[in-house]
Amino acid sequence: MRIYTRTGDEGKTSVIGARVAKDDARVEAYGTIDELNAAVGQAAAIIGRDNDGHWNDMLAQLTVIQHELFDCGSDLSYASPVHEKMKVTDEMAAQLEQWIDRYSDQTPPLARFILPGGSEQAAALHVCRTVCRRAERRVVALAAVQPCPQPVVKYVNRLSDYFFAAARAANALLGTQDVEYERGAIVFRRRS
Repeated sequence: MRIYTRTGDEGKTSVIGARVAKDDARVEAYGTIDELNAAVGQAAAIIGRDNDGHWNDMLAQLTVIQHELFDCGSDLSYASPVHEKMKVTDEMAAQLEQWIDRYSDQTPPLARFILPGGSEQAAALHVCRTVCRRAERRVVALAAVQPCPQPVVKYVNRLSDYFFAAARAANALLGTQDVEYERGAIVFRRRS
């Protein structure tokens, strides 16, 4: 099987139901989701490199997320989304919330913004977070001009929060302290 088709040589590509420019908002959105998926794969490779069993849950979650990102890309590839064919559900975002809560319980309270980094594992997860935020901006931009499944918008928004919580949990697991932004004020307060 040949990988190349030559059908995009004129700057056009196919989405489900239409032929569009390669810089179309829909292509930009699912292309950035694909970029995020690659960053998640890289983070998983870094985290799994020296896995002694402590990383099994996070690695399993990252695999689930990679599959769900393919679902997001699939849903975004419809020129006119068909509700019955959409794969992303609100339950997927709810699962992320459970994981976020679990990781938040494993980390010290947060008062200020933190610098992305600490351990190599946390740094890779922070890269995922920032690429996820860009993907979210692309999906929101798409939703402003073309039909876009709302569960994808919700999922990608929650996913960036997951990466933040997972990065902090990775640092905590390794005994690496998050570095607070030193010129920042106290912006986070515990809710009762």
